[in-house]
Amino acid sequence: MTMTLAELTTRTGLDVLDHLERQVAVPVVDGLQAQGDLLVIPYAFVEPAVRVHTYAYWQDVPADGVELLRSAAGGNPHALVADPGTCRWTPDVRDTMRLALGMLETSAVAYLIHPEHGGTGIAPGRYVVRRQRERGTERTGWSGNRMIAD
Repeated sequence: MTMTLAELTTRTGLDVLDHLERQVAVPVVDGLQAQGDLLVIPYAFVEPAVRVHTYAYWQDVPADGVELLRSAAGGNPHALVADPGTCRWTPDVRDTMRLALGMLETSAVAYLIHPEHGGTGIAPGRYVVRRQRERGTERTGWSGNRMIAD
């Protein structure tokens, strides 16, 4: 079943900015994807670096969603939403790069929604959700790494 952005916003109660087309079908991806400052990575890609804690607490993702990250300065949330009983989430992970927010497992399409970015679909599977970071260079005028904030 194809979900439109309008259906996703109605389902979650989260709205998106006016410039986003609400009648567009939300794409479903089974590989690496980005939404603003978040990355959704198939677990197989990062398995050597990310582990679920032995006593991790997994929570079922409700239809109205779980907030994964709120944008810089307390702004807009990235929310994970799914049909009841199809997706679970845990923030109880160890990541050698210290970028992981958590891991999700889904048996049906789950969705990320954000007011500025709209929605993206996550195909069934196991994924790690990580923050994105950027590296400064001489051209950017700063050095080192910093988290991307949108």
